[in-house]
Amino acid sequence: TIIIIAILGFNYDLFGQTAINKSLTLPYLALVTVSIIPLFLFAASKSFTDGLQKPQIGMIITLIALVANVFGNHILINGFGPIPALGLMGAGIATLGARIFMAAALLIYIFKSKQFTSFLAPGHIHPSPWVIEKTFLRIGIPSGFQGFFEIATFGMAVVMMGWISITAQAAHIIAINMASLTYMMANGIASSGGILIGADIGERNRLGVFTSANAALTLVTVFMTICSIVMYFGRTGLVQAYTQEPSVIVIAVSLVIWGAIFQLFDGIQAVSLGLLRGIQDVKVPTLISVFSYWGVGMPMAYFLGIKGTWGAEGIWVGLTMSLVCSSILLTWRFYNRAAHVNFEELSIED
Repeated sequence: TIIIIAILGFNYDLFGQTAINKSLTLPYLALVTVSIIPLFLFAASKSFTDGLQKPQIGMIITLIALVANVFGNHILINGFGPIPALGLMGAGIATLGARIFMAAALLIYIFKSKQFTSFLAPGHIHPSPWVIEKTFLRIGIPSGFQGFFEIATFGMAVVMMGWISITAQAAHIIAINMASLTYMMANGIASSGGILIGADIGERNRLGVFTSANAALTLVTVFMTICSIVMYFGRTGLVQAYTQEPSVIVIAVSLVIWGAIFQLFDGIQAVSLGLLRGIQDVKVPTLISVFSYWGVGMPMAYFLGIKGTWGAEGIWVGLTMSLVCSSILLTWRFYNRAAHVNFEELSIED
C-alpha cells in the first residue's frame, strides 16, 4: 500500500491538479502514508479484541484518539502560543500522532491484560501457525483488494473534483466527511454481524446465521435512514458548520442531497460485506465491488460530471449508483451463499 501511494505521489502531475494543490498535498500525503503502519497495527489488534467480543477496548481508545486528533488539528493547523501555524502539515502530524497512540495503546493493553493471557500463550495456538496464516491470507488478500478498490474509487472522485475546480473539491471533502461519520456506525454493525455469524458457523447453526444477518441489516437500514433524513433536512446548517465560504456552501449543499440518498445503500453494502466475511466468502464479493465501483460508478461519474454538464453532482450520482449496485448484489450474494454454505468446509484443520 505504501509503495503504491509513493508511486502515485511521485507522479502526482498525472492527476491534473493545480500547482497549489500539489504543493499542499504531497507533504501531507507523506505523513499520512507513514501513519498507515500504526493504523494497520491497530486494525489487526482491534480485530483480535473484537473477535473475542470485547469491542469496548478499541472503541475507547479510538474516542480518545479522536478527541486528541481534533485538538491536535486545531493547534497545529492554526498555531497556539509558541507553536507555529502549520496548515495542512499540522493536520498530517496530528493524524500520525493519533494513529501511533491508537496502535501503542491497544497493543500495550492486550499484552498487559490478564484476560488475553491464555490466547497469547505459545501452547494455545492450534492448528499450526502456518495453517492459520494461510487462512488469513486466503481471506485477507481478497478483502484487502476489495477495500483498495473502494478507497481508490472515492480517492478518484476527489481527483475528478479537482478537474472541475478547487471549490468543487472543497465542497466534496465536506460532504464526504459527513458520509464518513455515519459510515463508521455501519462499519461497526458490519464487524458485529460478521463476528456473530462466525460464532453461528462454529455452532453449525444455519438459522442463527440468518437471524444475525437479518438483525444486522435491519439495524443498519434503520440507522442510515435516520441519518439520511437528518442530512437531507439539515443539509444547509451542517455544511455551514464546516465553512462560511458561499461558493463552497452552494455546491456542498447539493452534494449532501446525494449523500443523504447513498447513505442507505452504503450502509447495506458495508454490512453485507461484513456478513459475507463471516461465512468466509470474499472472492466473489471482491469482484462485485470492482464491477460496482469501476464498471458502473466511475464511468458514470466521469461521463456525467466531467464529459457531461452535471459537474460535481454528476460525480456523486456515479458514486451513488456504485453503492446501489454493490448493495443489491452483495445482499443477494450473502443470502444465496448462506442458504447453501457447507459448515465443514469453513473449519480450519491442521
